[in-house]
Amino acid sequence: MKGRVVILDRIGGREAAALMVDGRLEDLVIDPPGAGPFPGAICRAVADRPVKGQGGIFVRLPGGQSGFLRQTAGIAPGQRLLVQVSGPAEPGKALPVTTRLLFRSRWAILTPGAPGLNISRRLRDEGLRAELADLGARAMVGAAPDLGLILRSACETAEDEEIAGDIADLRAVAEPILADLDGGPELLLDGPTAHETAWRDWADPPPDAVEEGGFDAHGVPDAIAALLSARVDLAGGGHMMVEPTRALVAVDVNTGPDTGPGAALKASVAAARELPRQLRLRGLGGQVVVDFAPVSKKDRHILDQVLKAAFRGEAAETTLAGWTPLGLYELARRRDSLPLVEALGPDTP
Repeated sequence: MKGRVVILDRIGGREAAALMVDGRLEDLVIDPPGAGPFPGAICRAVADRPVKGQGGIFVRLPGGQSGFLRQTAGIAPGQRLLVQVSGPAEPGKALPVTTRLLFRSRWAILTPGAPGLNISRRLRDEGLRAELADLGARAMVGAAPDLGLILRSACETAEDEEIAGDIADLRAVAEPILADLDGGPELLLDGPTAHETAWRDWADPPPDAVEEGGFDAHGVPDAIAALLSARVDLAGGGHMMVEPTRALVAVDVNTGPDTGPGAALKASVAAARELPRQLRLRGLGGQVVVDFAPVSKKDRHILDQVLKAAFRGEAAETTLAGWTPLGLYELARRRDSLPLVEALGPDTP
């Protein structure tokens, strides 16, 4: 099906959502298996013991779980603080948490401790930006001085009443939580479900259709099965192998049957364009090392430009570190979701 389609379904009884663009899977979210708190959850935590060698401190979370906070300045053992789960826990490690809270919705984000009104840079129309600035200022009247507001790019197609209502709803959730520091570890706001994430984050541009229970009709199970293979076929006949290890994600690019003089650069460009999508759909992050098909040093700037353009619109924070002396390319992508094989759990095809 042509266009942008959001499909809401379930996998093994857990919520799942897929974003299809012109019949191709572009994004996928699945509720994690097991107990929370899940990424995005906000908890009251109790500071435990600092780990000086790692530059952080352990905190006690609800349910007897442990979190790791990468900051210690001004935090003493036993102190109550509000933290947000910033990603999934790696096996055998504590949940990563942060004190930089974000209350996110479809059109707005509240930023405690980061005051001011900011509007998405993707909105370039000065008239629209001025209207949104006025709307945001009116919606934040009476808010705490250190409570900031970000208006998201999806505001471009929203009605003023929707945006104002969204901000009011966020404030109604955030303000009581920010004042709730008394007591032991407690879950104050659960992380979003897969369906909530789809509604919140796939609104720009607006979908052409939203369907329920349509995974099979749109071929989502086949697309997921393909993602469980290391091999990714590329336009032009090349392919790349995407293989996660404990230390890093290794990516190897091959030209395939093409032996022409420009085959290596062609395959490498195709791999660079496809890499963000593959990492996103497979839920892979951390250090990524790419062994592109051999290209001359004078052509590396072409790959640099393609990679920058390909990762520009990614939600996950990505650092493009560049080339190593051995001719490998390194980047780091923030771990913001479980690897696909873990998210599927026992439901893996």
